[in-house]
Amino acid sequence: VQPRVEELSELYRELSQHPGLSTACLGPDLTTQYGGKYCSLYTEWSQRDLARAENIKFCRQYLIFHDGASIVYSGPAGTCSEIKDELLSRESPSGTLKAVLRKVPGKGKEKEKQFLEVWDQNRKVKSIDLTALDKHGSVYDDDQFGCLAWSHSETHLLYVAEKKRPKAESFFESKAPELGTSDEDTGHPKKEDAPIKGEKFVYYEDWGETLSTRSVPVLCVLDIEGNSISVLEGIPEHLSPGQAFWSPEDTGVVFVGWWHEPFRLGLRHCTNRRSALFYVDLTSGRCELLSEDTRAVWSPRLSPDGCRIVYLENNVLGPHQQCSRLRMYDWYTKHTSTVLEAVPRQAWGAFPGIYCGALPGMCWAADSRRILLDTAQRSQQEVFVVDTATGTTTSLTADAPQGSWSVLTIDRDLLVARFSNPSCPPMLKVAVLPTAGHEAQTQWICLQDTPPIPGITWGIRTLKPPPEQEHPQYRGLDFDAILMRPSEGPTAQKPPLVVMPHGGPHSVFTATWMLYPAALCRVGFAVLLVNYRGSLGFGQDNVASLPGNVGTQDVRDVQLCVERVLQEETLDASRVALVGGSHGGFLACHLIGQFPDTYHACVVRNPVVNIASMVATTDIPDWCLTETGLPYKPDALPDAAQWTEMLHKSPMRCVDQVRAPVLLMLGEDDRRVPPKQGLEYYRALKARGVPTRLLWYPGNNHALAGVEAEADGFMNMALWLLKHLQ
Repeated sequence: VQPRVEELSELYRELSQHPGLSTACLGPDLTTQYGGKYCSLYTEWSQRDLARAENIKFCRQYLIFHDGASIVYSGPAGTCSEIKDELLSRESPSGTLKAVLRKVPGKGKEKEKQFLEVWDQNRKVKSIDLTALDKHGSVYDDDQFGCLAWSHSETHLLYVAEKKRPKAESFFESKAPELGTSDEDTGHPKKEDAPIKGEKFVYYEDWGETLSTRSVPVLCVLDIEGNSISVLEGIPEHLSPGQAFWSPEDTGVVFVGWWHEPFRLGLRHCTNRRSALFYVDLTSGRCELLSEDTRAVWSPRLSPDGCRIVYLENNVLGPHQQCSRLRMYDWYTKHTSTVLEAVPRQAWGAFPGIYCGALPGMCWAADSRRILLDTAQRSQQEVFVVDTATGTTTSLTADAPQGSWSVLTIDRDLLVARFSNPSCPPMLKVAVLPTAGHEAQTQWICLQDTPPIPGITWGIRTLKPPPEQEHPQYRGLDFDAILMRPSEGPTAQKPPLVVMPHGGPHSVFTATWMLYPAALCRVGFAVLLVNYRGSLGFGQDNVASLPGNVGTQDVRDVQLCVERVLQEETLDASRVALVGGSHGGFLACHLIGQFPDTYHACVVRNPVVNIASMVATTDIPDWCLTETGLPYKPDALPDAAQWTEMLHKSPMRCVDQVRAPVLLMLGEDDRRVPPKQGLEYYRALKARGVPTRLLWYPGNNHALAGVEAEADGFMNMALWLLKHLQ
């Protein structure tokens, strides 16, 4: 029986209220009158507010009593409170000060302003109007370039902002002359810089999806005592700087520089862009290269003793996400070593390699020798400790509950992590990192428990492709799928099946809390999340097997998985549907064309449908060539055979066979897979009489993650599936 719209919306409202845990920060150790040690733990969470149609942030504090070797007692201190208009915040090294970047709505016709605040234990001691100082454009609050870093002396703050653009006007603009502000030195009125004529409509390149307001980043330093801001000189013109921090002794700044010549390519989720680690000296302005300059590097982290910097490294171009190397630069010997190489094949139970978008902001153990990181291990996410001197790795979560673990912070060997699984929303865990050699004995304590969602069971299954579908160069690869089933309700015995391949294609479904699959399961669907060959967490060979084989290898892996679960599980084979976004949408559109008898409904979000027409409009044209199996060069133009190959590998070529009704959801501001892709498919389906519906979401980009679009998307998806799988 089709649940009423009210029941669906109530279910979504209930499940969407589970908050996500985003950051954690440990305060300094304090000593009680009885000699016991304790510290505060500050956490930030995010939650969807459907009534306000926005994501809200709130904070909650906890107390942790410990004796250095174990946690004696821990618990919450007070209730939650909402955080308003904070873009960035960072505690000082001593824990006595906090810096906050805040947006303040303009009064009347004024534009929104940005303020940099400094707080001590009990009050706000500085509030600096960055907009009024006009030394730069907006401060970056993203996690790609952005930073807010205290100097070790706690006298200066370092951040990244958009370079100030000269004022521009058209050739025929005329205005009455305005009196400028008074000159600081003479007290006389000064004229504003005259606008440059004819520059009003000059195009500025940007960094693509989710970074469309980022063009020319600059490093800025605030002198807290002097209330003065300086924009750092000495950074080469061909580089865009970000992810910066102070060098030991505060003599200069270490940063990642991304090459932006001959033009900028999309950077979000692309850990294959040419970049390197640099040091700029504050006294001389000299800029020095610290890493190789023919690689892609990111996430530099300085050890507590100020001697070593670890960072992640990939090859330039190729798959956007790969198995990364962990590299280490010694500040005093200037020697760079490889701590961990990429792992070609993931051996069962062994370290799988590094597949993460970033290292934790605080990742070093107190010994300045070991670091903590989390990474996909097949279809789970685990926390590992890495000995940088020997390259040995130990899982801290191997004996912990199955699911997805993430490191939030480590400080003085107190470790804070997030845990969730497909039937359990995020919870907060803490532990003391044991001494070297004993890490496997880590004892996790739950600080903020979340009861599991009733009515959902899940498990992971492993599949091997048949011999004829093996990759000739990479034989013996396998892949996983996560199957979620409803354990109660009218369909629990024989539920319909929703098949979800992930996007990327080089990403992975880990056994984590996911709102859409959990909600579909509660509606009464079984959900199959497929990590086809090419996914992360299975070794670099698995990643490398897919480029050149999209549209065949990945499609066959998903189909094999579907046929296998329909054989082995009690599922309703007459009611199978597809849901996918981005490359998952590419696969869904392929599957309904290549296997029209299997699928009876389809929902796609910002799908790739025609690689040939996407290459000229996306922020990542290299993706189109790489995944098609063609070499990418910025100055190369595809020839007729290459255009043909791109089209041949696209779902558009099998649109004539499609019979399943298709619901399309498109983000108007998607730069990655522009909505023209979905429109192209919509028109092709309409022309062939296939039932189709298109939802167009203004103000939403590739992720369709706006609260209103996400909620509306779920309702329409669930109703579409219920209608067409009756």
